[in-house]
Amino acid sequence: MLAIITVGVFGYTFLSGFSFVDAFYMTVITVTTVGFGEVQPLGDQEKIFTIFLILTSITVFGYAASAFTEALANGQFFKQLKHKKVQRKIDTLKGHTIVCGYGRNGKQAVSKLKNYQQKYVILEKNKELVAFLETKGILCIEGDATVDESLQNAGIKNAKNLITTLPSDADNLFVVLTASQLNKGCKIISRASNESSFDKLKIAGANNVIMPDRLGGNHMASLVVTPDVIEFVDRLTIEGETTPNLEEISVNGLPEMYLGRTILDLDLRQKTGCTAIGFKNPQCDYIINPEASTKLVADSSLIVLGRPEQILKLRKLF
Repeated sequence: MLAIITVGVFGYTFLSGFSFVDAFYMTVITVTTVGFGEVQPLGDQEKIFTIFLILTSITVFGYAASAFTEALANGQFFKQLKHKKVQRKIDTLKGHTIVCGYGRNGKQAVSKLKNYQQKYVILEKNKELVAFLETKGILCIEGDATVDESLQNAGIKNAKNLITTLPSDADNLFVVLTASQLNKGCKIISRASNESSFDKLKIAGANNVIMPDRLGGNHMASLVVTPDVIEFVDRLTIEGETTPNLEEISVNGLPEMYLGRTILDLDLRQKTGCTAIGFKNPQCDYIINPEASTKLVADSSLIVLGRPEQILKLRKLF
């Protein structure tokens, strides 16, 4: 529309020497076919230009009306509005998790994130799955996770974590490489099917590589060797699906008065009923059942065990 008006104004000004106001006036009455009358009698050149302008404007308006009507009929117009609305929501997210692929592993990951009330975005290229997820009110982007633009649409630059559960190790490797370049501070967790892919994914930038088949086999064997221990550990997860039994406390997030103090000074057992069962030092080494005299230094973390109500009390206090 703007392009047609611009051509009309310049055309009348050039051919007839009209002032800007007269040229604009003639353009509007010509394009809209209102026909109030000419500013001054037109010569042959001006008439030919007017015919050209009328035919062009009618063609452009007709095409625009046809395209808009077709979009409405096919539902594309409202679909684009919905996608823009979803994209605006994703653009406001910070510290969320991107889940690439909504297969078996992706569903389990999303279920856990949802139970722990974590913000997440699903990146899936199956249109039917995306449509289903949208009906559930889940933030979902239709696209190929191996494409940079798809990851950017999912908010990779503001994401805290990325989980890639694609069935192909090659695709997962590509996602890990891309994500690590777009956001170097993003924690990346990748699925792997083959043993040979494990080291490659780690080199590419994955912080953790999970092999579901290996985990499943180890778990089944452990149920034979140490059944009671495994059942107890499983129960921690089962009972903690909606409210966790385990919590990680970042020392950096504690009140400043506790920095440099000991686990004993926190007095977790007395204040919350929870017990510190693990400690991760700044070098990422884990200490199981740490001593009460262990110092709480910067960039370290505590792993705490407790019943759901005790964990909630822990969150409120610390």
